Amino acid sequence: MNLGLDAKTAVVTGASRGIGLATVRTLADEGVRVVGAARTVTPELKETGAHAVAADLSTAEGVAALMDAAFAELGGVDLLVNNVGGGDDLLPGGFLDVDDAAWGSILDVNLMSAVRVTRAALPSLIERGGAIVNVSSMNARVPGAGPVAYSAAKAALTALGKSLAEEFGPRGVRVNTVSPGVVRTAVWEDPDGFGAKTAAAVGVEHADLLRGLPAAAGITTGRITEPGEVAALIAFLLSDVAGNIVGSEYLIDGGSVKTS
Repeated sequence: MNLGLDAKTAVVTGASRGIGLATVRTLADEGVRVVGAARTVTPELKETGAHAVAADLSTAEGVAALMDAAFAELGGVDLLVNNVGGGDDLLPGGFLDVDDAAWGSILDVNLMSAVRVTRAALPSLIERGGAIVNVSSMNARVPGAGPVAYSAAKAALTALGKSLAEEFGPRGVRVNTVSPGVVRTAVWEDPDGFGAKTAAAVGVEHADLLRGLPAAAGITTGRITEPGEVAALIAFLLSDVAGNIVGSEYLIDGGSVKTS
């Protein structure tokens, strides 16, 4: 299927690895000129040919630096993927284990980064009839499946997408949300990541936890999602092929969420 994205411009946040990196690669393959933002620019991001920007998007200053660079490089923004999110610094535990500072940090990176980037990009998106995809999580629907602050932040991000779609859809900007389940990323696979910390907390080997994830998460297909599969869905929703899809949320979780 020809998505007709060639000659478009895009900003992708959280672009250094995982879903963000896969999205940059997918859009670049479609002929999109991409600015990819990450706290740390990886060699893999540089190799995509995207214009890479190092910025901490949990801060207003980082968002401003990204958008200044994006407008200078691209001239304007047609497509926005708000993918940056917490994960590396998440810790297993319950509500009483999360203090105000941790709540603020998690909300800044998972919600406020999208608020600030979207606010800065909207004038260009309105002018160009653009599209936004916010990357949320199945935790927004199943909050007991993960750390409480992360789940709450992702639920807020999903709600934000609905509000933006309602307000700016009539002005030509389509906004949709993609909510992945367990994805093969560093969050689960890195030896210092959330998956490894969870394994240590419950007293199992990291490799054993990874092998058991599909069953533990109730994944109908019996396997976790690949980043490229999420990226393909994002690219479809950004394209005019999905031109009348607005304000929708798409789960890509292998069937983990059993309710409609």
